[in-house]
Amino acid sequence: MKKLERRLSLSYVVAIGIGGMLGSGIFVLPGIAAAKTGPSIWLAYLLAGICVLPAALSKSELATAMPTSGGTYVYIERAFGPMMGTISGIGLWLSLLLKSSFALVGFGAYLAVLAHLPLKPVALVSLVLILLLNIMGVKKVGKAQLIIVTVSLIGLAALIFGGVWSVEPANLEPAFLHGNMGLYAATAFVFVSYAGVTKVAAIAEEIKNPGRNLPIAMLLALVLVTALYTLMSFAMVGNIPIEEFSKDLHPVYTLADKVMGHWAGIAAAVLGVVTLISMANSGVLAASRFPFAMSRDKLAPEQLGKVHQKFLTPILAIILTCGMMALVIIFLEVEKIAKLASSFKVMMFILVNLCVIVLRETSVAWYQPKYRSPLYPWMQIFGILSGLGLLYVLGATALLGALVIIILGLLTFYLYGKARVQRSGVLKVYGHRPAAFLLYRRRQNAARAAGQHALETPADQSNLDGALAANAQAVTPLFGAERSPEMLVEMSAALARGNKVQVVHLREVPDQTRLADVLDDDPLVNALNRRIGVMAEERKVDVDFDAAVTHDLVQTVQEISEETHCRWLVAGWNGRQTANSIFVRNPMGWLVTHIDSNFALFLDNGVRYIRQIVVAIRPGRQNPAFIEACDRIALFYGAQLTLMRVVSPKASEDEIREVEQESKALLESCEAPVQLRIEPSTDPVQSISEASAEYDLLIIGTPSKENWLDVLVGVNKDRFAKDAACSVLRLTFKE
Repeated sequence: MKKLERRLSLSYVVAIGIGGMLGSGIFVLPGIAAAKTGPSIWLAYLLAGICVLPAALSKSELATAMPTSGGTYVYIERAFGPMMGTISGIGLWLSLLLKSSFALVGFGAYLAVLAHLPLKPVALVSLVLILLLNIMGVKKVGKAQLIIVTVSLIGLAALIFGGVWSVEPANLEPAFLHGNMGLYAATAFVFVSYAGVTKVAAIAEEIKNPGRNLPIAMLLALVLVTALYTLMSFAMVGNIPIEEFSKDLHPVYTLADKVMGHWAGIAAAVLGVVTLISMANSGVLAASRFPFAMSRDKLAPEQLGKVHQKFLTPILAIILTCGMMALVIIFLEVEKIAKLASSFKVMMFILVNLCVIVLRETSVAWYQPKYRSPLYPWMQIFGILSGLGLLYVLGATALLGALVIIILGLLTFYLYGKARVQRSGVLKVYGHRPAAFLLYRRRQNAARAAGQHALETPADQSNLDGALAANAQAVTPLFGAERSPEMLVEMSAALARGNKVQVVHLREVPDQTRLADVLDDDPLVNALNRRIGVMAEERKVDVDFDAAVTHDLVQTVQEISEETHCRWLVAGWNGRQTANSIFVRNPMGWLVTHIDSNFALFLDNGVRYIRQIVVAIRPGRQNPAFIEACDRIALFYGAQLTLMRVVSPKASEDEIREVEQESKALLESCEAPVQLRIEPSTDPVQSISEASAEYDLLIIGTPSKENWLDVLVGVNKDRFAKDAACSVLRLTFKE
């Protein structure tokens, strides 16, 4: 059974939540929104944050009950059935691509400050670049987002500090240019600014302790961003006259230029360019997952679920998403893009609140959230009613957008999905219940619920938590390109001293691909499991095999080490040496300093029968544990053990005698046949490499502290890896 990683900490999830919101909502939207209400725009941001709160609480509850990739689409589909799932999937897809399109338009506006380029052509060219990055699954671009978010927060905080102190009271009057309805319209208009707060629910299966960390992260991110938006918009409207502000597509630049001077304005423009292009890229990554997931659920054409063989990304889903974004940028005005994005997101949040009510009030055994939204059902009712109110004030554009989504969803479902899915939502199963009782809590009917096999919670086992052998003495991660995985597992078994060996096949996929979408059985992995099983039976060793998909190999390897509490972590020295290789990204030096277990690297040079083993240690290295491990390996293979010591050609007889005595003392405890070999040489590495031709396995210890990272990080080539004529095993012992 393949597993998913669970590695994201609270701080990282908060950062993701903030990153999902930070972008066009503050860099572009404030000026356009201010035209609807005037200087009270800061109050509109505050009210919008309050209206988002019920959805954030509801989604936290849903995510802890269904900690699986997909987020809102999964919750709605399971609560209301595949038809509503189809409608919501299209709605979520359109809302994200609209928000990303809006970010690209904003990117063009800030870039125009620096280079005086036309807005829409710049946005379209940028879209092509984003398309290519997402198809190729470039990870470093996505990872840079966290840095970008941090820098943006620092820059915006500095602007708030400077802007609030320089507010001109005259700019704040009159506060409500168009009365209360103007304020409500602005509140609905800026609603999309908070859309990303619930984005973290889509990665619930990757969060450590989601029952605690997910709701805390959502609430912290929402509070922090609401405060930032409110104060930032107050500083903007207090320093920029409303006549100028209401037409401004780059208000952050304008504020910085007015408050801190020309060069600060240029810096703000650069910050806007970098932030908005990053957010647009992130939006394409997230949006493309919806048609991809719908295809995997048989609610959209199967071609959209195809993963590129080389890049492992949903190429057609990405192309479709970017194509729609191009049409939006070309044919829609900036204000309409923002209004449609807000209206679609409001509709989805209404459905999220409805999901909690439906799932709580039905007797579904699998719905057991670790976190429950407070003030139920009144919090959800408030979210639904406020959402309907926001849709009303958004006007005809929002209603037309809702109608288009419903029609597209119904057509897609009845023309394609209906004949291919047999699932039913919770509401249909319990649809006989009178509507008047819907909001009244009933005791769960456990007997009836127990029979609802079709509604079992999806893939609670799809993470590493509790899935691995806790008693494994050695853990072997396989990355897919080892010369002989069986030999690597054999070496693990030798180090495990007859105890259990945990083998985990790891497959890294780009951030653009949902982990859950690549959990299908892989014939190659199944074949590997069978071969290792045969080896284990012949060698009479206890081996547990599993497989996992991950966005980050290094983090997952560390997690496996921590979960198993293993004595040894054994990795292949020649595995995955490709352009996207684990070694190119140099994880080994990092792992050595972070894992709690001993660490072994095995360089497989094609030797299949180990009868002669040579151990090379430098003078002064008298680690009994090292020799004990070598002895265990020799006993496992029934091999002879040779301890090789290299001394200086100028060494005196007394010095050589001292080395002999030290070596014999180390070998006294060995159970395998042993012998001592002393070689004079000025180049120990060359001498050992030449001697390795006489042996099947060379075991070496950790290099000196000053060059260990050079060897593993790849600053310099490891001469043993290059010159050894037999297989090489490098052992590192934790202090």
